[in-house]
Amino acid sequence: MNKTYLQFSFDITTEEQKDILIAELSNIGFDGFEEGENKLSAFIDSAGFDEDDFNEIVTQHNISFSKQIIEEQNWNKLWEENFTPVIIDDVVAIRADFHQPITTVQHEIIITPKMSFGTGHHATTHMMLEQMHSINFINKSVLDFGTGTGVLAIYAEMFGAAGISAIDNDEWSISNASENIQRNNCSKINLLLADKPDANKVYDVVLANINKNIITDNFNSIITSLDKNAMLLLSGLLAEDETDILQLASAFHLQHIQTYHRDKWICMKLRIVVK
Repeated sequence: MNKTYLQFSFDITTEEQKDILIAELSNIGFDGFEEGENKLSAFIDSAGFDEDDFNEIVTQHNISFSKQIIEEQNWNKLWEENFTPVIIDDVVAIRADFHQPITTVQHEIIITPKMSFGTGHHATTHMMLEQMHSINFINKSVLDFGTGTGVLAIYAEMFGAAGISAIDNDEWSISNASENIQRNNCSKINLLLADKPDANKVYDVVLANINKNIITDNFNSIITSLDKNAMLLLSGLLAEDETDILQLASAFHLQHIQTYHRDKWICMKLRIVVK
């Protein structure tokens, strides 16, 4: 039997409503979003859908929606109709293979996003890619926690990382990331189906673009993964999440370097100072 996804389409009144809805739906397993003007489509694996959790969110926000079933084999066509290239400064462009090459940037990442999160369109992925520019990846070990499409892991290899562990707990994301890793001729990425980092490994750089609940639930595992003087880049967070993350960071002796904002979302750069 083919895997199916549920697509929910919402009429959105404000950007803030859209951002909050994305964050809350991410927390209950939604892993694909398509944003349009006053519109939001959200996607979830049918097998992982919890109707009670979903109804609680839509009732709280008093928002109407429509629902349809998406067959797995239709997803590529949907993305080909809607996926446009993303260009971040003059450094990197993210495009699909059906787009023309973009020659005005230093790096190109070619992906087939399918149902996985991480195309560069969303503010969180965009900020992660931007802030990776300021981190030295040369010969560094990297953990990409919640890899999605694999785009951050691919970018880390392009920036000179010696080895990258890219983990995700969703089989679809692992399959998609594997395709994208091969398409970009990457050879230093170890892709793993896992829900938390290996407790026996430490890294120079840890990237986690997930959501607040997963980050906070796994904060101890994330800290354990940080080598001495390691950098930590977090996103998938709303602006109001910053205080809670800063409290956790202080408890674990992390130095807060800076918080970056885009729309209602934030990306936080931290460093381990005590091991």
